Amino acid sequence: MTTQPKDTGPATDDSFHVFDTTLRDGAQREGINLTVADKLTIARHLDEFGVSFIEGGWPGANPRDTEFFSRAQQEISFQHAQLVAFGATRRPGAKAADDLQVKALLDSGAPVVTLVAKSHDRHVELALRTTLEENLEMVRDTVSHLREHGRRVFVDCEHFFDGYRANPEYAKAVVRTAADAGADVVVLCDTNGGMLPAQIQAVVATVLADTGARLGIHAQDDTGCAVANTLAAVDAGATHVQCTANGYGERVGNANLFPVVAALELKYGMRVLPDGALAEMTRISHAIAEVVNLTPSTHQPYVGVSAFAHKAGLHASAIKVDPDLYQHIDPELVGNTMRMLVSDMAGRASVELKGKELGIDLSGDRELVGRVVERVKERELKGYSYEAADASFELLLRAELRGEEAGGAHAYFRTESWRAIVEDRPDGTHANEATVKLWVKGERIVATAEGNGPVNALDRAMRVGLERFYPPLAKLELVDYKVRILEGRHGTESTTRVLITTGDGAGEWSTVGVAENVIAASWQALEDAYTYGLLRAGVEPAE
Repeated sequence: MTTQPKDTGPATDDSFHVFDTTLRDGAQREGINLTVADKLTIARHLDEFGVSFIEGGWPGANPRDTEFFSRAQQEISFQHAQLVAFGATRRPGAKAADDLQVKALLDSGAPVVTLVAKSHDRHVELALRTTLEENLEMVRDTVSHLREHGRRVFVDCEHFFDGYRANPEYAKAVVRTAADAGADVVVLCDTNGGMLPAQIQAVVATVLADTGARLGIHAQDDTGCAVANTLAAVDAGATHVQCTANGYGERVGNANLFPVVAALELKYGMRVLPDGALAEMTRISHAIAEVVNLTPSTHQPYVGVSAFAHKAGLHASAIKVDPDLYQHIDPELVGNTMRMLVSDMAGRASVELKGKELGIDLSGDRELVGRVVERVKERELKGYSYEAADASFELLLRAELRGEEAGGAHAYFRTESWRAIVEDRPDGTHANEATVKLWVKGERIVATAEGNGPVNALDRAMRVGLERFYPPLAKLELVDYKVRILEGRHGTESTTRVLITTGDGAGEWSTVGVAENVIAASWQALEDAYTYGLLRAGVEPAE
């Protein structure tokens, strides 16, 4: 029995479509394996973001996609997007009404169907093994059949640009056939991703003029031009863009949804999202990255944590006068923030702006700012890296404010000594034990603990010793741990830098330690991590 489509609510404006195919084309990226629950979660995020259409997969091709369509219509109340089922035109020599794959598209209940059709003559003859005329009939018959059953139909012309180069008249004939049969949009696909923006723009403009069909664009990123190609197609008259969240997709990926939408809204002045949705873009991007279990790209345009990060002293001096001098947009428009990176390249302006970011006004104390700049340069020469360890920099800054050595600011505890032991046992296992001796509120504490490594043992011993005095430490957890061996000058006695990221459930911070062995460097980073965690929790220093 054919399932009737569920009314998901029309797009606010049908004049331009933002079509997301993360759940279908994006899921083909190497390393992404989505469960039905993952797909449902991503669909909710995309609907919240306000895309026009969400292509959920190929019902009937695999049980997972079939289950997704069934559950999505029962479990998600779409507010902005319409659900799209993907499939192919009927088989050669058959009828659409008798094709089980076409029937599965109807059974999915999706109100919109995207059909992939061959538009490259060689693909028709070699892959489909049929005639050019039969391929046109396959398009005509399948689109008409779906329209007769009340479905809105988009047609993806696979390998269109390569096909147009080989046989432009046949490629355009496929477009005309789809449009005449009732397809609302005919999407020109750069399936191999080999086109450049000027080529895309010229072909789209010509096809639009010659066919009169409503055109869309689907661009792969094999030349690194998928976003530019998508915008070039819009310049030529395309009113439907197909993208994936964070550019996920086969090979090197697809046109990235987020820079495409940001460009349309902020550069072209087009309203393609619901009011307020653009400001959620960074959050949505990172949330989807978490679901697919891929680390968000730090340097992704608009939404990367480094997208509005400034390191050079010259840039900082200009930003201090006017942030727009080195930023193409206000980062808050896309839910991101400006960050000042403090490093050995920092000048006074960098430190002042970083202090302001941390809520510390340094503008009236040139001597203090100068000391901080020199301290940063001196310590980075030894291997410290403060651009990646904001928490350690804040502790250094507060130490300078108090006239103390770095690490002395907000001294919640004082370290007398620490020791880590790794025991190699006869059965091939290892035991890791650490002992720390600390002074807290005038009391000497000796604490010992075991762990699954020497650093973990030190971390646990520190907790054993400090949590009685500082209960908020129970919330802290080590989120990430990175070790880098810096260039050495004494053979194997190379300097080691450790970066630790710690979280308390409400946020995360990073600290750095540098020493000639990894355990000592880790201890420094742990001291800063605990100190900053207590400072962040508003705990008064012990001494």
